[in-house]
Amino acid sequence: MRLQVHAIHFDADSKLLEFIEKKLGKLETFYDRITSGEVYLRLDKSESSKVKNKVVEVKINVPNAELFVKESGRSFEEGTDLALEALKIQIKKYKAKRQDVENRTIKDATTNGAEVAEEIEIEEI
Repeated sequence: MRLQVHAIHFDADSKLLEFIEKKLGKLETFYDRITSGEVYLRLDKSESSKVKNKVVEVKINVPNAELFVKESGRSFEEGTDLALEALKIQIKKYKAKRQDVENRTIKDATTNGAEVAEEIEIEEI
């Protein structure tokens, strides 16, 4: 999976980038057809709190779909962990839905194929 990390209005530390790549690389164990991903790191702009929350947005591209998660936490690591858990759920749902569609297509194709074979046999008699 090709992963791009964008730090908005600040420079991200290399340790943070390695952490994010390592964590999101684990998503391929759930679904191996992930093509690419983008991560956006930004600071929350709420002026009411002295400690700024960190926002992590992750967009994962899979065949015929795009999965998106936006999480926030006290640190980028915490936000990444939350985003990872949410993406695991989305990937599992996407994969199950995709398998259902494929199974229905295969079932319909075999059913239609059997009917065609029966029609041919009847015409030969």
